Amino acid sequence: MTRGFVYIVGAGPGDTELITVRGARCLEQADVVVYDRLVNAALLNLARPETERIGVGKAAEKPSMRQEAINQLLVDRARAGRVVVRLKGGDPFVFGRGGEEARALADAGVPFEVVPGVTAAVAVPAVAGIPVTHRGVSRSFAVVTGHTHDGGLPDLPVADTLVVLMSVNPLKQIVAGLLAQGRPATTLAAVVSEGTTPRQRVVTGTLADIADRANGLEPPAVLVVGEVVRLREALATPPSP
Repeated sequence: MTRGFVYIVGAGPGDTELITVRGARCLEQADVVVYDRLVNAALLNLARPETERIGVGKAAEKPSMRQEAINQLLVDRARAGRVVVRLKGGDPFVFGRGGEEARALADAGVPFEVVPGVTAAVAVPAVAGIPVTHRGVSRSFAVVTGHTHDGGLPDLPVADTLVVLMSVNPLKQIVAGLLAQGRPATTLAAVVSEGTTPRQRVVTGTLADIADRANGLEPPAVLVVGEVVRLREALATPPSP
């Protein structure tokens, strides 16, 4: 691999075996790994023992490294001639600020490559037995984040299936927004906590009761809204150990 280079790598949704082959190879050859909080820590073992490991994960309402500082860290390590892997949960360009980091590297003249990852928006529902599309049931799906940069609620698009990432803390507000849009209270919904891992928990219900049923679930979690939730009864399998 070229010295002085940054690989922005998607780590997948939690199960270590869901990282791509390309992503794993980048980790094996990295001089520096800059990783997020939601990345499965076991993936760091793919890097060499001497590889520098820097955690920069963000947690709600807790001190964390500012995005500008993370951008500069990537630039500085690459300019020092290091092979840097920026390891991000899921896919780097799906609500992962990967685009911001790529832009910062481009502006600084630092060469980089984006290595896509398996996004939780599709993988987590799938492992829980919920396909986001299904013939005769759902011809479209939309993905939004439960958190916005200004702390408000996201716009909630109309689609056969709605997937909301980072949805545990604002769940009641999201449900209220959907009901205010005119979605029936009987609309099926599911929350999947720590999906694709042995700690996965799935709660199903309707918009009328899903917030109460999901009380106590831990992040990260994915909310799925739509008729596809009904398919879970037939398609659910346990996550890989």
